[in-house]
Amino acid sequence: MSYGCQQILISPSKDLKALLEYVCTEANSLINCGIYYSRQYYFKTGSFPSKADLHKQIGTIQQNKHYQALYSDTAQQILTGVAESFKSCIGLVKGIKKGTVTQKPRLPNYRTSGGLALATFTGRSIKLKGGMLRFPLGSLVKAWFGVDAFYLPMPSNLDFKTIREVRILPRNRCFYAEFVYKVQTSPIELDKSKVLGIGHGLNNWLTCVSNVGTSFIVDGLRLKSLNQWYNKSVAKIKEDKPQGFWSNKLASITEKRNRQMRDAVNKAARIVVNHCIDNQIGSIIFGWNTGQKQNADMGKKNNQKFVQIPTAKLKNRIEQLCKQYGIEFVETEESYSSKASFLDNDVLPKFGAKPEGWKSSGTRTNRGLFKTGTGIKINADCNGAANIIRKVAIMAKFDLAGISRGALSAPKKVLLWTLQKSQCL
Repeated sequence: MSYGCQQILISPSKDLKALLEYVCTEANSLINCGIYYSRQYYFKTGSFPSKADLHKQIGTIQQNKHYQALYSDTAQQILTGVAESFKSCIGLVKGIKKGTVTQKPRLPNYRTSGGLALATFTGRSIKLKGGMLRFPLGSLVKAWFGVDAFYLPMPSNLDFKTIREVRILPRNRCFYAEFVYKVQTSPIELDKSKVLGIGHGLNNWLTCVSNVGTSFIVDGLRLKSLNQWYNKSVAKIKEDKPQGFWSNKLASITEKRNRQMRDAVNKAARIVVNHCIDNQIGSIIFGWNTGQKQNADMGKKNNQKFVQIPTAKLKNRIEQLCKQYGIEFVETEESYSSKASFLDNDVLPKFGAKPEGWKSSGTRTNRGLFKTGTGIKINADCNGAANIIRKVAIMAKFDLAGISRGALSAPKKVLLWTLQKSQCL
């Protein structure tokens, strides 16, 4: 059993918008109350309170007004999130001792006073009445305003019985209802020996090469264009404005850009997984260097383009879909994969372990081509994707004979917003 998530933009009336703002404001205040108690508890005892302690202390003993303004289940979910954020500090401290974490963890800090925060309603607290979902409010709201609930339409493509929780998500002066629901996993019989190697970049967002003779590139130029338009628009609006300036126009274009990025992530992930299903590919190798965005050094302009492309979210989305369909997902470091020549079978060093005197047999030429030691010209990004498979081929016993010269030389290009494959590059 796995879970799916669907966001729906709420178009609220004036009264509903006031209720949503009230709920999210109270959620924000309750989070700060939970953080304050947890920090003080830690300073005095050296340990963190459990979620049960937070529920009891703030809800029962203190009878916190922000707790009582929300439905009890919703308030408990909020405090549970606070407790888990403090609990994660323990794991980070242990990681420092083991050497797996390098940065010193900090205690969760307070949210901006008067801001809006996510509020979660569990499935057991939501009722379906006449095609509308009823979301209960706290006892204080009913006593003060005579309102005990608000209503949102039930999505037609979801089954009410599968809904586990609904999150009211405030973002850029909009409100979303985020539905989390059960999804029946449907693993497909795939061949684990068939593998797809994935490398990522900018102009070519994903470059995919398989050992069954297929290859394709998911275009990234459109994403770069969207981000460039967004950055120019923000710079123009903020010109001669004070630090921290924000407006409805900025909120509108930011939300538009974020929706486009989420749409691109979902489309690209589905393209990759569908390709695996169509070709009976049961394994995916994704090349990824941890901390690559933080340590990027490609110049100011290229850094901005690289960092703003949501490749990490795309990687996570592909991994989620792999679990749903029974595809094995492996993440590996991709050092020297773009420099080494696949067809010449160059040695592939690990990061920080390059042998003295190591040199590639081929060279990268202009127009995105890679020239091997024997003079064969292939697509440079396809060469890198094939080397990513080679990084784990020995341990996973993948047969690389199916990676043909034709697949490396002539990948097909997929345009995200048309979903039409072009002719060979």
